[in-house]
Amino acid sequence: MFAVELCFHGDLSGFLASRWRGGEVVRRELNEKASVKDVIESCGIPHGEVDLIAGLDSVGDAVRALDLEDVVATPVQLVIYPVPAPVEVLPAAPRLQPRQSDRFIADCHLGALVRHLRLLGIDVAYERDATDERLLEIMIAEDRTLLTRDRRLLMHSVVRCGYCPRSDGPEEQAHEVLRRFSCLRLAPWSRCLRCNAAVHAVTKEEVVGELVDEPRTLRYYNEFFRCSGCGRIYWRGSHAEKLAARLARLQA
Repeated sequence: MFAVELCFHGDLSGFLASRWRGGEVVRRELNEKASVKDVIESCGIPHGEVDLIAGLDSVGDAVRALDLEDVVATPVQLVIYPVPAPVEVLPAAPRLQPRQSDRFIADCHLGALVRHLRLLGIDVAYERDATDERLLEIMIAEDRTLLTRDRRLLMHSVVRCGYCPRSDGPEEQAHEVLRRFSCLRLAPWSRCLRCNAAVHAVTKEEVVGELVDEPRTLRYYNEFFRCSGCGRIYWRGSHAEKLAARLARLQA
């Protein structure tokens, strides 16, 4: 048996199992060797939230960076940093998590977040009734980043890139995604909020036959858009000002 001491920085402590919350250091007693990933996740921290793991020497100085797949077999102290890890800590060491992603998949509990991100033109796959197995299948097949608040799902070994929104509010969740993946290219109004496909401009003549039950819309609006996937027709009606204000807040 040997001891592994873990110190979690930033907001990672919020993931800790209840018996370890409030303490500065988590101490684990291991009976056999284990991967760094397994040791960290046994404390409740998904591997996708870990950006840097520093192994410490006997006087507490960082001497090397560890990978998630490295194996611990002797007593060791680990300091774990969230994304983004401080640049001054082991600056030459590669970080574990990508900063860029332009394709996402969200679980069934994040429907409001999905609409916020699609409003910004971000590619987010979403199926209301998708099982965990289905989410992972799409994630792998389409090389998408997983968005979920299910920590156990984020810990699945096939998840290469994922994020757990901390906030309960969808607008703040969208801010979190924008901060976490800071190189996202935004193209507001370019995606269908219902199915995620691209939206393109169409003439009024092309849609007039489909809007016979919307006489006021045809009278007051001349600019229309159609989803290339589900065919839904959009126009910037009375709700457009609210959406524009939401866009401004998200882009701020």
